[in-house]
Amino acid sequence: MSRSTTAARRQCHPRRGRRGFTLLEIIVVVTIIALLATLVAPKLLGNIGKAKQRAATSDVASIYQQVNIWMADHGISRLPGDFRLDTLARGDDRLLNSDDLIDPWDNAYVLVNPGEVNPDFDIVSYGADGVPGGEGEDADVVN
Repeated sequence: MSRSTTAARRQCHPRRGRRGFTLLEIIVVVTIIALLATLVAPKLLGNIGKAKQRAATSDVASIYQQVNIWMADHGISRLPGDFRLDTLARGDDRLLNSDDLIDPWDNAYVLVNPGEVNPDFDIVSYGADGVPGGEGEDADVVN
């Protein structure tokens, strides 16, 4: 092969000698991504828990208002003892969708009648664990 033929081949394939990434380069990049993920994930997950609590607080206040509207529409000042929240999501005069009665942790909101915090009634989300009490993300959210 002449020198001119070899030079012509190099011009046609300028990156022929380097076809991809080395194993070491890939390992370094994966390690950097893993380190970033371990630093960012806890903060992100903590924010998700706080966002769910804020959403539950907003939902509880909204449901509380919808129950008050239902009572005004029906001309009553106290909830009947057998009142259920799904009443708000049924019938022609429904005020909520059934999905609105599920908290951010996929548990149903609970009506406490008579209320423990409010004199008339409470709307409660039992938090991430779904049981009364708890701290942090497991804390109850009451209107």
